[in-house]
Amino acid sequence: MQTFDSKVDTEHFAKSVSVETIANNDYNLSVSSYVEAKDNREVIDIQKLNAELKITVAKIDQLRADIDAIVAEIEG
Repeated sequence: MQTFDSKVDTEHFAKSVSVETIANNDYNLSVSSYVEAKDNREVIDIQKLNAELKITVAKIDQLRADIDAIVAEIEG
């Protein structure tokens, strides 16, 4: 209510617009027509992710080799 009462523009949250602006926007009162949504997407470091993936794949390959050796030993 404080934001509404103060009539202050708040980035990604609230904006005071004139009646003329609303009229020019075909009287559309949708908030998204006047306030840009904040981008909340997570920033991912692709190089770091690829490095972690290579390490994980190497561990999986080693575990597969170990399992194959155990199975070969059991089979005789």
